[in-house]
Amino acid sequence: MQKFVLLYTGGGMPESEAEQAKVMQDWADWYAGLGDAVADPGNPIGPVSKKIMPNGKVSVSDGSGDPLVTGYTILSAESLDEAVEMAKKCPVLEGGAEISVFESFDVM
Repeated sequence: MQKFVLLYTGGGMPESEAEQAKVMQDWADWYAGLGDAVADPGNPIGPVSKKIMPNGKVSVSDGSGDPLVTGYTILSAESLDEAVEMAKKCPVLEGGAEISVFESFDVM
């Protein structure tokens, strides 16, 4: 099995408590349906970041400009296509986010 990183860009949480509860249940159901394929359920990611440049300098982003990575999940799958099929059912899509799926490689 290979590992695949799902990076979420954009999206948002509904405003009402009832809608938020439904979204959280949808996430729980998605994870349950994936079973052992969930290597790391991930978390949301905040808008403020620091980027370390090759020269060692650090730049700070306040979340404006480039599209924000808003969260991640790591899945185990046999192929990129299988990981994409799993990602297509992710509840984050219902909130307006996009998903980029990247294959991770073991190097050590």
